Amino acid sequence: MYYLAFLPVLRLGSLFENASRYQTLTQPALKTSQSLASTIHVIAFDADDTLWVNEPYYQDMERRCCELFRDIVPPEEFSKRLFAVEMENLHRYGFGAKGFMLCMLETALQIQGESVSATTLSEIFRLGKELLEKPVELLDGVRYVLETLAGRYRLVVATKGDLLDQERKLKQSGLEPFFHHIEIMSDKTPDGYEKLLKHLDCPPEHFLMIGNSVKSDVLPVLEIGAHAVHVPFHTTWAHETVHEPTEQDRYIEVESLGDVLPLFVETNKKRAETVH
Repeated sequence: MYYLAFLPVLRLGSLFENASRYQTLTQPALKTSQSLASTIHVIAFDADDTLWVNEPYYQDMERRCCELFRDIVPPEEFSKRLFAVEMENLHRYGFGAKGFMLCMLETALQIQGESVSATTLSEIFRLGKELLEKPVELLDGVRYVLETLAGRYRLVVATKGDLLDQERKLKQSGLEPFFHHIEIMSDKTPDGYEKLLKHLDCPPEHFLMIGNSVKSDVLPVLEIGAHAVHVPFHTTWAHETVHEPTEQDRYIEVESLGDVLPLFVETNKKRAETVH
């Protein structure tokens, strides 16, 4: 079943330390939490950099775009300008490859004006199309986790990004049959999650969100009274980087997606007979 939000899409960033796009994450320590197995009915998964690789592809595209203008501005300067353009257009384009391509084009025009060549613009278009055709690379352990939890819990995808691109990646991933529902959101806010839970007819205390972004997958979920598991990816975008919640009994951080399974092992057999 699909419930798709036809709202805007994004990408942001700088590859360089002084432009602050990416932050390398240290290995997280497993935090203690109350048992979730007897409480949770619906488990939602983020998609990009939780189920499959995403951010490294954007890193590579940005690096290659910077190289097109190396003789005009240093790569770090282009990256800083690109990040500013993305931030300025976030409310217009949202999250995804198409917005990223438009922002690369706008940055090129800002730097070179009317002197930017048709060849350069064509190359930026080509990079954007390449990004939209990247193969789907599942992260370690994803299929096993879904196979283990499917049938025991209602599994949901709750992601943001370009509608068509996310649909493409989901189909190519081969993971679609595991999910009861797919939600592609314009942004992940408390209101957005409340609408999702209403559609699922699931009280917040029975809902768990799993994802790589504290800002998108953890904080708004905790705000509405639901549960969240943070699975950090090795790089994250500055726009998504915030302080982790403290003193939260509905929040846990794990090192990998596979570490989620022990949270449910106590009552998996019981729930297999009761959850539809």
